[in-house]
Amino acid sequence: MNDGPGLPPNLPDLPLSEQPVIRIQELPSEYLSDTELLSMFFGPVPPAAALARSRDLLSRYGSLKALAAAGIRELRSCGLSLRTACAVKSALALASRVSRTDISSRPRIQSPAEAAAHMRPVFGAGLQEEFHVLMLDAKNNLLRRERVTVGLVDRSQVHAREVFRSAIRESCSRVILVHNHPTGDPTPSPQDLASTRNLTAAGKVVGIEVLDHIIVGEPSSVCPRGYLSLREENLL
Repeated sequence: MNDGPGLPPNLPDLPLSEQPVIRIQELPSEYLSDTELLSMFFGPVPPAAALARSRDLLSRYGSLKALAAAGIRELRSCGLSLRTACAVKSALALASRVSRTDISSRPRIQSPAEAAAHMRPVFGAGLQEEFHVLMLDAKNNLLRRERVTVGLVDRSQVHAREVFRSAIRESCSRVILVHNHPTGDPTPSPQDLASTRNLTAAGKVVGIEVLDHIIVGEPSSVCPRGYLSLREENLL
């Protein structure tokens, strides 16, 4: 059985430099999209056709997680050959095992001090505010860190959809909000407090707990720790 439809009419093939099999030799795999990586399972067909088939398959399932849950028979009903269906299933199973193995090496963030220490090297000596989300599992292992905004002084511009989109995709159960104050003073502004209340309320709607909002500054006589936890200050 062929792996889906052939090359659509008038669809030119890709330049050599844009073909996934070349890109993965020259770049870290993180630079390739899910579609590009998946396309390399589609046998001896033109790269443009393989990408189109990969894109159709991901569109059909909506995510790699949903694709990984599909059985061989179901994959074959999508037009995949037995060899391709088994290769895709095996690759996703291996990726799941790697992910489970990596959990032990992920940092476990148990306190505001640990969250601040984790983020301080990320902020460095930056001159702009950055707003990040730490996505955690039920045991507070860090699943992913994502920067949501850069350079916003008005925290009201941080939208819930930007904060929780990736958190929902990661199926995390809780998040810690973190941003820096380049001035060094971690005292929260009225906008910081308002956005925290809004995001906490939005988290309850989607079933993701906002554990804390931490503002990272610099140690001083007024704030020796160099950070402020809104939860510890009863401001959350």
